[in-house]
Amino acid sequence: MALALHVARRILGQTAPNPAVGAVIADEATGEVVARGWTQTSGRPHAEAHALASAGERARGKTMYVTLEPCSYHGRTYPLISKIMPCAEAILAAGMQRVVCATEDPNPEIAGRGVEVLRQAGVAVDIGLCGEDARWMAAGHILRMTQGRPFVQLKVAVSGDGLIAPGDGAPVWVSGPEARAYAHLLRAHADAILVGRKTVEDDDPELTCRLPGLANRSPRRVILDPKFRISPTFKMFQTAHRVPILIYGASANGMPRYPSGVEVRHVPADGDGRLQLKAVLQSLSGDGVTRVLVEGGPTIASALLAADLADEVVIARGTAALGAKGRKPFGDRGLEILDDTTRWRLEARRVIGADTLSIHRRSDRFTDGAKA
Repeated sequence: MALALHVARRILGQTAPNPAVGAVIADEATGEVVARGWTQTSGRPHAEAHALASAGERARGKTMYVTLEPCSYHGRTYPLISKIMPCAEAILAAGMQRVVCATEDPNPEIAGRGVEVLRQAGVAVDIGLCGEDARWMAAGHILRMTQGRPFVQLKVAVSGDGLIAPGDGAPVWVSGPEARAYAHLLRAHADAILVGRKTVEDDDPELTCRLPGLANRSPRRVILDPKFRISPTFKMFQTAHRVPILIYGASANGMPRYPSGVEVRHVPADGDGRLQLKAVLQSLSGDGVTRVLVEGGPTIASALLAADLADEVVIARGTAALGAKGRKPFGDRGLEILDDTTRWRLEARRVIGADTLSIHRRSDRFTDGAKA
């Protein structure tokens, strides 16, 4: 199952609107890995069908480890198995004797039916191995099915004294090249990157993935701009024809003329003129977006935390201090907000170059026995 999770992790950000799923076919008698499969680009074929096509007749009598419950409804799947065969039926047709499933699929079209199809046909099915890890892997899919919104990951770079740099029209680096490369990997694993108008104006970012070999994995750029005031002269608009931009706002008086590749949408604003973040996330979910990386400033970050819409926070902490020049990363709050163990848990901490990387997850999300 660890191998299945590993291959699923590699394709995060590439399978929307479907979840990134990994599948491994193994010979229990010898311990041999017969085949492995993963959800293909844009969600088809599914991981199970990909693994079965790779294994061929060698799948008969073997065990499949899969990170999410096999689908049980008819639709497009791998043509070498069947043009319409659901994964559960494809597993039966391949003559497999056992399936180990990390977690059930909350999709109402499946929701236990895949497991039921297998068991009724005499296939042994075990559920729950590495379940929490698998639910975090499929977090965007689970939240989209249960709450109508994508998984929200905040990425914040802070100085040694826990502050963010003030923008002045160009990026100010508080972390080293290794941490910045990791941030680009996070972009490759997202379906969309979300920022506010002020971040664009302060930093003039491109918001693309520029890791070697992963340039084609740049996700859609999303800008929150209540009055559609962002100028199309910033750098990111020069690549809109290649990496789309979506701008959310509430009032369109005097909207600039944007180039090809830029879409504008209206969502409601609150009494203070700020866009309703839940409406933005629901709109993205409707597009099939499952994972959103937020690289905006303290206003958006604090609003998402206050609305309980943030699921994971990634902190890259540099070594130099900013002192009086710095700003708190979450509005009027600093990193101490993540010390609340009733809401957050430290999932991982490691050194990356000269910096420290920490990953904080909501304490009540996707734990064993917990619901999204």
